[in-house]
Amino acid sequence: MIKEYAFFVPMIIPTVTDQEKKIKVVNGKPRIYKPTQLKDAKQKFLAYLGEYKPEEPLHGAVQLVTKWCFPITGKHYNGEYKTTRPDTDNLIKLLKDVMTELSFWKDDAQVASEITEKFYSDVPGLFISIKGDI
Repeated sequence: MIKEYAFFVPMIIPTVTDQEKKIKVVNGKPRIYKPTQLKDAKQKFLAYLGEYKPEEPLHGAVQLVTKWCFPITGKHYNGEYKTTRPDTDNLIKLLKDVMTELSFWKDDAQVASEITEKFYSDVPGLFISIKGDI
């Protein structure tokens, strides 16, 4: 049976991405760590998306549609595509990791179809649509 979830989360989108991990040397060995901003962004997504968590994870192939709505700045207008950083592929990685942790699906490898858009909006936030088998 196919199930679809669609919701809008009003929020200021974190611009830090999962690609921004840091490296430090401890006792002569490199250590990779997540900076505080990245941990904060993950916690923000966990808090906002937790209320939309499905009762059971989707099985099989999943279609994920995301629309990232950034606050309007400068000369930009409502609905204009955002062509500056962060890149959509970097934005989606942290979100998919959080959605996996919240059991929207068992593994983010199940996301077989992905549509991601980012643009300026009067109402900043994140629209998510997920379709898959339950």
